[in-house]
Amino acid sequence: MLAKNQLLSYWKAKKIIKAEQLFQAFLAIKREDFVLPEYRHQAYEDTPLPLGHGATISQPTTVMLMLQALKPKQGDNILEIGTGSGYNAALLSYLVGIKGKVTTIEYVKELFDYASERLKDFKNVKVIYGDGKYGYKQKYLYNKIIVTAASDDIPQALIEQLRVNGTLVMPIGPFHNQQVFKIKKTKKELKRKSIGNFIFVPLK
Repeated sequence: MLAKNQLLSYWKAKKIIKAEQLFQAFLAIKREDFVLPEYRHQAYEDTPLPLGHGATISQPTTVMLMLQALKPKQGDNILEIGTGSGYNAALLSYLVGIKGKVTTIEYVKELFDYASERLKDFKNVKVIYGDGKYGYKQKYLYNKIIVTAASDDIPQALIEQLRVNGTLVMPIGPFHNQQVFKIKKTKKELKRKSIGNFIFVPLK
């Protein structure tokens, strides 16, 4: 198994990831706990790994780049669309701390069950079985939203559930032609900035 510190050294040397709190979260959360048993020896290879049901756990660099764009901080109320194995939600749990909250939605029942089991000890994480296109309404709007599946455009429900001056990070575009955008919601408009080309499964 490749060691965590090899990935950390790579990110630091290439200046791909710069936020110290992301390094701390990466060290604190065991990726091997969130991959299928047959792939645990590959947990720290910089590659996506199958989860079954047409889903994957994204490669570590992709995960960190999206979190770096999202800039989660202590106390944030965050919505994640596409729980997958629960790894990203676990990282977010660490980053928002005990005063923060992570709500994560998964459309595939088998993955919902898998992630729920792995996230049961993360007290600030709520796992929802449902359709992520509709988000998840609650009393307070979200500071930040992250989507780990691609859509042709931003679902209206997510725009409505995001606070003014909040940040949304998600891949947009058809398969094999997607960009991940950092989207800032202002009172008047949505400001988009691309952070690069990626390939994600479609949003269901």
